Order: sequence, then C-alpha cells, then structure tokens
Amino acid sequence: MFFWWILWIFYFAAYLYVIIFVIRDLFRDDKANGWIKALWIILLVFVPFLTGLIYVIVNGKGIAEREYEARRTAPENDSYIPQASSSPSEDIARAKALLDAGSISQGEFDALKSKALGNQYFGA
Repeated sequence: MFFWWILWIFYFAAYLYVIIFVIRDLFRDDKANGWIKALWIILLVFVPFLTGLIYVIVNGKGIAEREYEARRTAPENDSYIPQASSSPSEDIARAKALLDAGSISQGEFDALKSKALGNQYFGA
C-alpha cells in the first residue's frame, strides 16, 4: 500500500512538472500567437497527458532552442553573491565613504560600523 502511494505521488509530481514546463515554454515562444497559446492551455486542462506529449513532439526543436537561449542569456549566479570583505577596517572605510558622500546617515554609519566590528548585539 505504501509503495503505491509513493508511486502515485511520483506520477503526480511528474505530471505537474510537465504541465508547468509546457506552460512556461508557451510563454517563452514568441512565434506563437495568443490564440494558439490559449488553445494549448485549454487542451492541457481537458486532456493533459496527451496534450503534453503532443506538445513535446510538435515543438521539440523549438523547446530546445528556447531553453538554450534562456540559459545563454541568464546572468551568472556569482554576480548575485555579495563579496565578503577581507577585514572590518575595509567595511568601516566603505561606510565612512558613504557617510561622507551623504548616502547614509550617521545612525546608519554607526550600525554598519558596529556590525563590521561584530558588536551588533551590544549596541556599541
């Protein structure tokens, strides 16, 4: 009994993945007009398994091209990761430069300074 529940959960997750994949690809497709996209979504609602299979067969090459283009133009994840400074003095120097430029207030500077020194919980 437990095995069948796990199997059905897996099938349902795979089914949801295919539905979401097809809808995501539909919205990426610039060549298809709105009526064609609406027809595919309506068919996905009423005959989901068969429609998903037919969509992949009919648009297979286009899916691959859109996936490649999306991955090629996606920004690198490394650019979103903030770079850690090598020392608290660098953090304080940057905060002081922001304070001198008028970008931050004295209170914000004090907060950044205490955070750089590791005193954010002591209010120093």
